[in-house]
Amino acid sequence: MDGYGMQNQIACIRRSLFDQGYLDEQFIQLEELQDDTNPNFVQEIVTLFYTDSARLIQNIELTLNSRPINFSKLDDYMHQFKGSSSSIGAKKVTSECAVFRQYCAAGNAEAYISSLLPHIYTD
Repeated sequence: MDGYGMQNQIACIRRSLFDQGYLDEQFIQLEELQDDTNPNFVQEIVTLFYTDSARLIQNIELTLNSRPINFSKLDDYMHQFKGSSSSIGAKKVTSECAVFRQYCAAGNAEAYISSLLPHIYTD
């Protein structure tokens, strides 16, 4: 695939992520910060997000698997995950973090996990 074809494919995927609600205007603001002095800015920010997300997800998983579940700690992790997701424009992740935090406040993580199961097999 030539350079133009690759750019076109990237543009189509990007548009699809917006159309499906995965990304919001915050991502566009990140793109606008990228310039000739820092041409890899968005890539670096997204890479940091993925690295941080992997750590947070691991901590969330460990907390969910502990008994009794420490909902305060779980809420802290979800708050961090929501903030970092919001900062890069990951709209659906931010939204799910907000919902999960409500379940944490109610002390009912199992209900949230159960509510996700139908989505895992249909999205």
